[in-house]
Amino acid sequence: MLPELSDRAIDTMIECFTACPASLSELALEHLHGAVTRVGVNETAFPHRTEGYNFLVLAQWTDKAGTDGCLAWARSSYAAMTPFMGASRYVNYLDHDDAGDQVTAAYGSNYRRLREVKATYDPSNLSHMNQNIGRSAEGPDRFG
Repeated sequence: MLPELSDRAIDTMIECFTACPASLSELALEHLHGAVTRVGVNETAFPHRTEGYNFLVLAQWTDKAGTDGCLAWARSSYAAMTPFMGASRYVNYLDHDDAGDQVTAAYGSNYRRLREVKATYDPSNLSHMNQNIGRSAEGPDRFG
């Protein structure tokens, strides 16, 4: 998440995109203002009500020979944009390369309540794939 879109962030995105090795890849920005900001941070699981922009590096390619180059581009682009990012993350854009407790960062202040809901309504952990919220009595969350 980018709290703001500074001139330097835009310049960095342009630099990254010009180095993109595959025409299917993209750098995406989603403006999070307007209606999304009229809902309170704690009213739903989605806590990103005051951040400015959701940011995604999406590397896509069709030729297996391009795999290493596309992955390197995605990682270097993300690293170049990191100085402009806030601490929060969008749950559907979490990545195994991203360090830290990503699931907690994705849900922010709503995380504790979501673990309680999970323990109440999914005690057998049926919903355990992808960006899993662990039950309160469990250990760490599971990602991937």
